[in-house]
Amino acid sequence: MPMFKLDGKEVPFQPGDTIIRAAARAGIDIPHYCWHPGLSVAANCRMCLVEILPEPGRKALSLDVLSWDPASGSLRPKRKPKLQPACQIPATDGMVVLSDQSPHVLEARAAVQEFLLLNHPVDCPICDQAGECKLQDYWLAHQRTGKRMRDEIVHKPKAVSFGPTIVYDAERCIVCTRCVRFCAEIAKDPVLEKRERGNLSEIAVSPGRQLDHPYSLMTEHVCPVGALTSKDFRFKARVWFLRSAKSVCQGCATGCNAWLDFDPRYQRAYRYRPRDNEQVNGHWMCDEGMLSYRSAHKERIVDATIERKQVRVEAAIARAAELLSALPLERSAVVLSAQHSNEDNFALVTLAKSHLGIGEFFLAGKPWGEGDAILRNADKNPNTAGANDVATTTPPRPFDQLVQAIEDGRITHVIALGSAVPMDDERARAALKKLRVLISIATWDGALPACGTVVLPACSWAEADGTWVNAKRIAQRSLRALQPAGNARPGWELVARIGSSMQFPMKWARLQDVHRAMAPEAGAIAAPSPEP
Repeated sequence: MPMFKLDGKEVPFQPGDTIIRAAARAGIDIPHYCWHPGLSVAANCRMCLVEILPEPGRKALSLDVLSWDPASGSLRPKRKPKLQPACQIPATDGMVVLSDQSPHVLEARAAVQEFLLLNHPVDCPICDQAGECKLQDYWLAHQRTGKRMRDEIVHKPKAVSFGPTIVYDAERCIVCTRCVRFCAEIAKDPVLEKRERGNLSEIAVSPGRQLDHPYSLMTEHVCPVGALTSKDFRFKARVWFLRSAKSVCQGCATGCNAWLDFDPRYQRAYRYRPRDNEQVNGHWMCDEGMLSYRSAHKERIVDATIERKQVRVEAAIARAAELLSALPLERSAVVLSAQHSNEDNFALVTLAKSHLGIGEFFLAGKPWGEGDAILRNADKNPNTAGANDVATTTPPRPFDQLVQAIEDGRITHVIALGSAVPMDDERARAALKKLRVLISIATWDGALPACGTVVLPACSWAEADGTWVNAKRIAQRSLRALQPAGNARPGWELVARIGSSMQFPMKWARLQDVHRAMAPEAGAIAAPSPEP
């Protein structure tokens, strides 16, 4: 593989790589604002300037400049190397590049940083970007001097609503144009543009339009400063109080890799951010997915019930075991969930097929919705493929067939995982109320737990480790962020406790016990794909 030297280190690169892309892939940071690995090159912030040493036999590029001489108190002519933007210059084999080791580069970075801060308001205490702002980080790393300009700053519009999700503060904007390029290149909706020139430049929305495409929250995410803020996260939390867990988006079957940011003091999730994975979502997420973190707290079931009366979880498990021991197998069915992990579904399949002898399986989940050619999948469930896989030789049938069987009187007893149903809610509830027994293991309110004879509270994806298989059949691991709400427990644990109380060999105390129990042919389910 071809290589170039960056501050004395050998950096491999692929054909077409720029200096900054190859350096980023090698884990070397070259300061930048406008560059983003998923967007076109703008080269307008000039923070990534580097010094490229001349090849043997060739003259170095240089500039004639005037430099202040403190000894004489006057400007003196001087020559210095012409620095070049690392985001724009292609890497070539044998190239020698200086970044942190060039005094000219360090001087230029300090100058660029000071220039960008000349008209920037000092409102870090109230800015949502505080704590993860490149202006703050680079001032500390590359400037550390006060502002020399004593004139009044150029004032621009503040708190401008760009649409239903985004607020814009033009005074904070460094006009890197990341948001403009994202809308045009990724979201395919060029609704933003730069207007005016020089220190009057700002970002504007097209006349008669709003920033309301399905990826509007990503325009805030790509902003390296505090110019764009999300109405959902605005003034809600400080990032230095938050912790992050590796997660999988629950918005649809794409299964975007994400960071779930939460406050461990209050056990509260505050936002989703994309986690880079070129195989799945690249650098992006859609609005629907980024807001799906809310379901960690919304409409939760946190207590067990028997016939609508709140009871201890142990009592509900005992009652469920009692009802299952007297099942009429020919009139019984199992409902798997496309909204629960492989482990939860596998536990229920094991109890039903291997120990109870039930052969009727159906699949529930959210109804399908709108998709696109970018990231959004029409299947709004995160684990449809996984739920189908764990059933192995008995693939689950559509949920509407279960409703028809209940209405015809062929099914009278059901044990179900999940809450949502992919059909008309009123018809589903009317049918489910006809059941003699419905044991529901659920996380959120919905048609299934609302009609349950016994309801057991299951953890959300944010409260338990789990494996999810996306539409491309890539198995991915989501890690626990929050403590279980109320009396909730992982779905697989509740199923295992029911089976154990019926004297079945399901004494699973840890997630690893479930993985060991998974059949060898389900190896792709038990072993998620490597971390990106």
